[in-house]
Amino acid sequence: MHLSFGTETIYDDAEFYLNNYDKTGIVGVNGAGKTTLFKVILKQQELDSGTIVTGNARVGYLPQEIDFEDKQKSVWDYLFSARPIKEIESKLNEVYEKLAVADETEHPKLFWEITNLQAQLDELDIYNAENSLLKLIDDMKIDSDLLDMKLKDLSGGQKSKIAFAHVLFSNPQILLLDEPTNHLDITTKAFVTNYLKNYKGSVLIISHDIDFLNAVVNKILFVNKVTHKISVYEGDYTTFKHKYAQEQLLKELRITQQEKEIKKLADFVQKAKQASRTNHNLKRMGQDREAKLEKAIASLEKRDKEYKHIKIRLEPKRESGKVPLEVRNLTFNYEGKPKLYENLSFALSANERFLIVGENGVGKSTLLKLIMKILTPKSGEIVFSQKTDIAYYAQELELLDENKSVIENIEDNNLNDIERRNILGNFLFKGDTVFKKVKLLSPGEKARISLCRLLLQQANLLILDEPTNHLDPDTQAIIGENFREYKGTILLVSHNPDFVEQIGITRMLILPEGKIVDYQKELLNYYYILNTDLF
Repeated sequence: MHLSFGTETIYDDAEFYLNNYDKTGIVGVNGAGKTTLFKVILKQQELDSGTIVTGNARVGYLPQEIDFEDKQKSVWDYLFSARPIKEIESKLNEVYEKLAVADETEHPKLFWEITNLQAQLDELDIYNAENSLLKLIDDMKIDSDLLDMKLKDLSGGQKSKIAFAHVLFSNPQILLLDEPTNHLDITTKAFVTNYLKNYKGSVLIISHDIDFLNAVVNKILFVNKVTHKISVYEGDYTTFKHKYAQEQLLKELRITQQEKEIKKLADFVQKAKQASRTNHNLKRMGQDREAKLEKAIASLEKRDKEYKHIKIRLEPKRESGKVPLEVRNLTFNYEGKPKLYENLSFALSANERFLIVGENGVGKSTLLKLIMKILTPKSGEIVFSQKTDIAYYAQELELLDENKSVIENIEDNNLNDIERRNILGNFLFKGDTVFKKVKLLSPGEKARISLCRLLLQQANLLILDEPTNHLDPDTQAIIGENFREYKGTILLVSHNPDFVEQIGITRMLILPEGKIVDYQKELLNYYYILNTDLF
């Protein structure tokens, strides 16, 4: 298959084959064409030439960014709509009504339609569908209180869990998952991992979560941004990395040998051109070597590029006070819902790393929004030191203006356009990419802009809501190291244990209890593996 966007080649004579029931991880650097491959499979993107054949298989898709079309719909109605039972039943009733008044000559066609629609209902397991959904809800630990809630009222973690349940209940033959573990708590992640390993269908997963890939996949599909080819490797992600590293070693040896041969031929050709006109033998040999040189250059293999990583150094512009933030007797609940916290109190010390833990829906992100005054508490106070400068990283990247360009989202009165472009270059936005509208970017690119904004604020208190979502492992490691060395205070919500360990947490707030404890790795692991003994 071939696909280009303007002068940028995505796939060049790329091909691959996957078996039924394969669990396949899709990997490649940013911009290689991973998500584009999903769009091609979903027929949202046409190829320039070639095809991807899926037969008549039903395809289910979980996008990286969850955006419900009808946000007023209840969670239960949304989940049950994953199987179009009501729509097919409606069509079936229409056909029966036509049959009642139709001429006998039309009966064969109408009977065929009835048989076909009934077969579709049988395939959707119409008589057991509701029980199947209830079991899935129970297995995924979806609180029954959520089922009557409107989609618009869900937290980020709840949205991910509900969207995942929706696509699983649709029971497709091919399942496409784009960063499926973002926002998932460890309990749901454990269930999903086990579910996918035993799934009776094909699963294709784009993920930066290496542990998740290793637990689920039996193949890796590598999209090569340099060659624009696609290769399939047997085994999990770790096995792929070893095989790929070995291939690159052998490739480098081949290229080095090819380059030596090219230099040898080029030297001989140059010598032949400088020879006397009467030295006919050397001239002929030079012409022969020149032809070989052209072929050798044409067949010289390309090295895979060393792709750049972001450069970030977080520096507060001033020291904070001894207590940069204090929460006093905070009480809050959403309209018509039980209280999330009642008389919650805690204070942060300068330069500490403070982690908020708890299952999805207990109010972790809500607490950060209350601190940022995006929401208003029912009672209580949030007090900042006069020396506190705050920077906030939102879980769903909603602080970005989607209708503005990348460079327009980087507002700093002390910087001119050239300086802003230089800083954006450190976050891998080069050339004309700084003028792209944010709404056209991938979640990973949006995350990099959010990190850039964080850097420019030079705050001494960072409030971070799932900062590693959407980021590749290398970038996660880079920002983890920076946050560890950062000379300021961090208030963090994260489902990423490796990242939490890296930045050096000092204390933990456990919700919904409101209990504060000193950081212990064992305690962190306990909360991350809560309820996993059910699998």
